[in-house]
Amino acid sequence: MDAAGSQVTQECAQYAGQHESGFITTQGGNLLCNKIIHLITGNQVKSEVSKVLHECERRRYKSVAFPAIGTGQAGLSSAKVADEMLDAIVEFARQKSVQHLQAIKIVIFQTNMLMDFYESMKKREDSGSSTTESWLSMFKSFFWGRKQSSEKKKSMILEKKVNIVTFQICGKSQEKVDATESWIKDLILKEQFESTISDEAIEYFDETQFAILEDLQRGKQVDIEILNTFSPPQIKISGISRDVCSVCLEVQEMVKKIKATEEEQFKAELLYNLVEWRYLGSNDSFVAFDKLTNMQLEHARMAGKQYLNVRIKNKNYKVDMNARKATNDRGKTKILQRVAKDEGK
Repeated sequence: MDAAGSQVTQECAQYAGQHESGFITTQGGNLLCNKIIHLITGNQVKSEVSKVLHECERRRYKSVAFPAIGTGQAGLSSAKVADEMLDAIVEFARQKSVQHLQAIKIVIFQTNMLMDFYESMKKREDSGSSTTESWLSMFKSFFWGRKQSSEKKKSMILEKKVNIVTFQICGKSQEKVDATESWIKDLILKEQFESTISDEAIEYFDETQFAILEDLQRGKQVDIEILNTFSPPQIKISGISRDVCSVCLEVQEMVKKIKATEEEQFKAELLYNLVEWRYLGSNDSFVAFDKLTNMQLEHARMAGKQYLNVRIKNKNYKVDMNARKATNDRGKTKILQRVAKDEGK
């Protein structure tokens, strides 16, 4: 309230008795926002968040930022608050009537609290939903806004050289020829199998994954079709049953690796909003580590590790976590700095 300024304080006093819906709305004051929704808080975090989300949609707001409601004076555990806030967001996001609200942010300044929110999101991802969009993907789209694809992706069939086999059937009668043709077709069909893998991670396949798929198709008796127009995207594999099963296992492993990479990047992004690790560059100014290294350094600090190996400008360095120094094989040392982004807030 102090940061918002006296104008907001006066508005709150003016509307104090008008909170039948559980909240009042004022101007943004000195804060970098258009409006402030003031909740009359209780212990019903889920219903309070839900009310605010529907109010934002009703007023056609494009974005909203929440604090971790109830973790301050109310004394609620951050894990419980995380579950209730994310439950409310999930229920809201699943409604087809949502048209205007595009980004939902939860502002968190404590690392341990951030992990509670991440674990709450991960529980939903691991629960095995049958919906077309995974929980983690849905959270990412709402927390950082929905991505607008600049180009509609098309389905594609990987190129394959096919060796055509021709059967010439001779018989005493047309009836026997037809029977033999039918028998051959049945044999071929019995060996044919088709399997489809659906997963959002397929959208992130690049030249590396496509090259692997092409190698698999060349080495196995299968055809591989990538269906990017579906939601989620699909990979359809058809051919000899034993090869289809083998290729399916390979593709599923590729999907797992993509999802693991996406998950690490998501965690690193969340942590980077709280803490930034830097090293002293050549021009006496500090340079930020990449987000994955930043996460590794912070996790090492939290775990009480004394040393951690990192790379700085493609060179190996050994970090002394206590001394906050990184030393390479030639004895060159760089000073490290840890900046908590919530300092002074």
